[in-house]
Amino acid sequence: MKKLIPFILLAFISVNCLSQQNQLWRGFFSYTEIKDLSQSVDKVYAAPENTVFSKNTITNELKTVNSIDGFKADVVSAVHYSESFRKIVVGNQNGLLLVVNETDGSVLNVIDILNKPSIPPNKKKINHIYEHEGKVYLSCDFGICVFDLATSQFGDTYFIGPAGEEVQVFQTTVFNGFIYAVTQLNGIRRAELSNPNLVDFSQWSTFDPGYWSGIVTFQNQLVVSSSNNRVYKHAAGAFQEIANVGQAIVDLRAYDNRLVFTSANNVYVYDNQLLQLSHITQIPDVASVFTCATAIGDKIFIGTADKGLHQTTIGNTTLFENCTPNGPARNKLFRIKKSDNFLWAVYGGYSKQYNPWEYCCGGTPSEYEISKFSDQSGWNDTPYADLLGAKAISNITINPNNPNQIFFGSFFSGLLKTNNGTPEILYNSANSILEDLIPNVSLVNSSAFDKQESIWITNSRVSKGLKVFKKDGQWLSYDFNNVTTNPVSDSYSSIAIDKNGTKWIGSYRNGVIAFNERYNNKFILIKTGADTGNLPNNDVRCVAIDNRNQLWIGTFEGLRVLPGVDRFLYDTSLETNPIIILDDNLAQELFYQQSIMDIVVDGANNKWVAIDGAGAFLVSPNGQETLYHFTKANSPLPSDNVLDIEIDGVTGEVFFATDKGLVSFQGIATKPAEDLSQVYVYPNPVRPGYEGTVKISGLIDNANIKITDIEGNLVYETTSEGGTIEWDTKAFGKHKVASGVYMIFISADDGVETKVKKVMIIR
Repeated sequence: MKKLIPFILLAFISVNCLSQQNQLWRGFFSYTEIKDLSQSVDKVYAAPENTVFSKNTITNELKTVNSIDGFKADVVSAVHYSESFRKIVVGNQNGLLLVVNETDGSVLNVIDILNKPSIPPNKKKINHIYEHEGKVYLSCDFGICVFDLATSQFGDTYFIGPAGEEVQVFQTTVFNGFIYAVTQLNGIRRAELSNPNLVDFSQWSTFDPGYWSGIVTFQNQLVVSSSNNRVYKHAAGAFQEIANVGQAIVDLRAYDNRLVFTSANNVYVYDNQLLQLSHITQIPDVASVFTCATAIGDKIFIGTADKGLHQTTIGNTTLFENCTPNGPARNKLFRIKKSDNFLWAVYGGYSKQYNPWEYCCGGTPSEYEISKFSDQSGWNDTPYADLLGAKAISNITINPNNPNQIFFGSFFSGLLKTNNGTPEILYNSANSILEDLIPNVSLVNSSAFDKQESIWITNSRVSKGLKVFKKDGQWLSYDFNNVTTNPVSDSYSSIAIDKNGTKWIGSYRNGVIAFNERYNNKFILIKTGADTGNLPNNDVRCVAIDNRNQLWIGTFEGLRVLPGVDRFLYDTSLETNPIIILDDNLAQELFYQQSIMDIVVDGANNKWVAIDGAGAFLVSPNGQETLYHFTKANSPLPSDNVLDIEIDGVTGEVFFATDKGLVSFQGIATKPAEDLSQVYVYPNPVRPGYEGTVKISGLIDNANIKITDIEGNLVYETTSEGGTIEWDTKAFGKHKVASGVYMIFISADDGVETKVKKVMIIR
């Protein structure tokens, strides 16, 4: 696909700095899943699954680093802060090393381990990062790598197995001129640090053959944690027990005059005399397990598996403070929906095969919260305990005439009705005509409101797959038995209702089901085959009706478009068409054989398309031009797996829900206004050095816009599709206009309503 708008690819290859382009993006990340901690004299550094944040222990300032800043983590596994170099070093499960320079905010992506072909992908995890004399020693699943903080270059790699083989290294430390490494199966290995030939495995010897999990240097002695749940110090040639934790020790660290070790339900803090200062077994009102902990003076910081970072003090471990930055409950979002005042998020869900038991949680349906966000109040959650038992919530539908009334589809428990997020009733087979797959399992996914405020609901894996709940409280159902093949084995993706009241339903096994009860319960099925719909695959993942009443259909293997929804009214069968584009002068289908996860139409009739594993595209109204293609490599997207897209029709902001976080891009396509009273031009004036476009918002649809210089010479003309247009400040796209005042003449297509604005350009 050519004609791609450039998107500053260079900024995201190796070193990432904040740029003007990134100012168009916002990040909404969960910081609750703490993988590791580090510390300095006045800060604690926490590493959630794919971000980093810090808290200043003096000012209490929280600072986050995420994909908007160029921090593109995979799954974080270790973090270390270098006070000498003012750098945050972050290791990942796939071997990626990220180095954040606190001085200028730049992020260095070091891919040496990630791209090392001789090491199997499942053995590249970085388990621990230890600093000594300007170098960090990375304990990996294959051995030890050395990274120079001054030059930002990798040094040697040590394969320290007894025969030079790869061994899993948990942690390293330096003591009395030796480097010590705790391994999974070969005990504690060590070598003289001054030896110039440490790449030779024969220079390494076994210090102790036991089974250990961690090692630190503390108060001029070695302290180790063992697989028998105990902590020891090594003195006078022998190990002496310090503590029996009673659980597997998951984190052992020493900083300044504090020794801290952590298990799932225990945090111990010892002083420099190895006397116990604190023993913490729980955080009040926080149901989670501990993953790591550290201490800075009298302050103790505890990282949890899913409830963020918490702080207490050695003198009062009953009083805790939550230090976690505000964000959604989880990074893997399933669906999002924008209302007038809030962005709503749910976390699912079901697998690609529509199985709620296989989505998460060890074979049980999810019991996740509902989240909502506003710029004024941030993120707030309604916990699962308040959701009347609604599991696997996977859909959000807002009543367009009453934005406080929101329905949440549960792909296990039915349909949850809420008032501004407060649950009112859970509809299921006991109190409605919703049907069960098996007792007490009602699979409700997509739903949509019609013009009469009736909500239409898909009920998967039953014969009567379509239900309607009318405004007056009446329920009706519609049978698919004589329409689709084996409806009791089918599930449904999305539903769209057109201007005629026709329901267009994407299905897992039967293509698109079109239905309108006003036409004698008329059904038409759009499937694969030249005479039955021409879909590339019967697995339809999404449907969308654009501003020209065309139906866009995203399938598991490509895209199709129905030229007009009105055809349903008078035809008995419907044929869809591919979009043919030229790529290198070769004709091909747009999104050929691509799995299309979502299609959303913006105010200018452009289409945002989420492609499984390939990011998000913005294509022109007819699909012939690709306006943007955002991926993890060239944008702040934290993942190429975009699961859902939502647009704020008022502001044009586009939200991308991925499996690793939520980000938004400030688009310019907004819904058309009803009149020209609120036309706004920005930026105004256009100052020297500005490289962006001039936006004219608050337009009605099909408005004619003419821009002239002060003498009346025409420099630009266009017709609006939606509520906003852009001008690149060029005279008909050729050369930039000179400094001066430019007149903007706006008129409705019938000429009845007009508006005149001005913009000043300063070169």
